[in-house]
Amino acid sequence: MLRTSIGPKSTAQQLPQFTAREAVEQAVPFPFRRPIIGRTMAAIAITLCLLFPSISPGQTPDRKQSDPNQAEREPDVDYIPTPYDVVERMLELAGVGKDDVVYDLGCGDGRIVVAAARKYGCRAVGFDIDPKRVDESRKNVAKNQLQQLVKIEQQDLFKADLSPASVVVLYLSTKLNTRLLPQIEKLKSGSRIVSHQFGIRGVKPDKVVQFTSRDDGRKHTLYLWTAPLTKRD
Repeated sequence: MLRTSIGPKSTAQQLPQFTAREAVEQAVPFPFRRPIIGRTMAAIAITLCLLFPSISPGQTPDRKQSDPNQAEREPDVDYIPTPYDVVERMLELAGVGKDDVVYDLGCGDGRIVVAAARKYGCRAVGFDIDPKRVDESRKNVAKNQLQQLVKIEQQDLFKADLSPASVVVLYLSTKLNTRLLPQIEKLKSGSRIVSHQFGIRGVKPDKVVQFTSRDDGRKHTLYLWTAPLTKRD
């Protein structure tokens, strides 16, 4: 919008006041007015289109939708699939039953939550920070037609509420297991925690199992804790 500064009224004859269009028409000889006006208005229209891209009625400009549960950082550990026979031993060690709710923190391709739901008919939730792993897990759940029992969440593990779980499964690292302690300590009494390969610093396991996997021929160690946890002396 054009703004002009106007001083105090003068005793001299007042200049006539024109609109912007009238000013252009007064300055341009009559035969040439319309073409120039047309070009002027077209130029203004083009400028407005460039400044304000066309938006259909009811539309709003595209914007990145943020998912409050969606993680915004890189995974803490590299993804290494747990051999299937180790998955079976982990669920057996936890004593999983139909009434349990199994949480897998760092669910990868979803094999543990799928195995728990298929074998025991329990509910299970897998958490992962990596959208690629989340997509892979959801496809695995759909392939096995377990959508009614299994849910996959893309979420930062350290912001997840673990209190609904009766079984928590881990394959992370000793450092990350220990970092999860404040959340693990909120589990209801009798809840079981099973970790593949890594302990929890300062917490005594109820049981430690070592065996050689038939699938990869390697030695594996499983740790079991039951809430409330027993701290080491």
